[in-house]
Amino acid sequence: MNNFTFIAEIGGTHIGSLERAKKLAKLAKLAGANILKTQKRNPYKSVKKELWNKPHPNQLFSYGETYLQHRLNLELSIEEHKELKEYCENIEIDYSTSVWDIASTKEIININPKFIKIPSACNHNREIINLLLNDYKGEVHISTGMTSKKEREELYKKLLPYKDKVVIYSCVSGYPVPFEQTYLKEIENIKKIFPKVGYSNHSLGIAIFPVAYTLGATYFETHFIDDRTFLHTDSACSLEPQGLSKVIRDLKAISKTLKYKPDKLDEIEKEQRDKLRT
Repeated sequence: MNNFTFIAEIGGTHIGSLERAKKLAKLAKLAGANILKTQKRNPYKSVKKELWNKPHPNQLFSYGETYLQHRLNLELSIEEHKELKEYCENIEIDYSTSVWDIASTKEIININPKFIKIPSACNHNREIINLLLNDYKGEVHISTGMTSKKEREELYKKLLPYKDKVVIYSCVSGYPVPFEQTYLKEIENIKKIFPKVGYSNHSLGIAIFPVAYTLGATYFETHFIDDRTFLHTDSACSLEPQGLSKVIRDLKAISKTLKYKPDKLDEIEKEQRDKLRT
């Protein structure tokens, strides 16, 4: 049994297609992920009004004439989320989602996913936090991207009475984040306060995950996609199935290594000592 949980985040890379979301769920399952995570938002509530009628800042990644239309076109309805959850259960991978507004939070609470995530963009939203802490029975996962040290301290103070219910993720929000700005030792600071610590990855490649594990993270989240050339802003910091499979393989191997040498010789060394010592 693994002592870590791996979450494949597909965000909006399903581009509003339930069938594509199911395809990504199946690929994540085959790669070894425990949980598929997507997002639920009401763009009329979560997109700033001044952006509604403006074009996407990068037209290459736009799925609508305006930014609001782009966001609307990337959404699954709550009924589609229910169907995706059922599909995930059928193929034996857990379903979860991030929520971006109160309306979406209430909808997702009602379908009772494995856990509900508060993304970095919403970790300042006390209304969402309070609703999940008080009205949702499952775990609440929270990313700490986009926060100053003072803001994190205030957030931790709020969450400390619920420390057995929450998972706090070390996170730097960028797409992608340079290695020197991942600040992995922040995991150690979180570990001093909360028993359940995660790492939400936005960097390139797979090298960082084993380091995060040895620092104390046991929940891992990475953006996941079938093809990194797919036109979406998350693609650059996403893992494809082969990369995800390698990360999970390596974490399984490393999880077996982190223990002290026993008082007595293992048979593997005893055999060599008997042969080589004079």
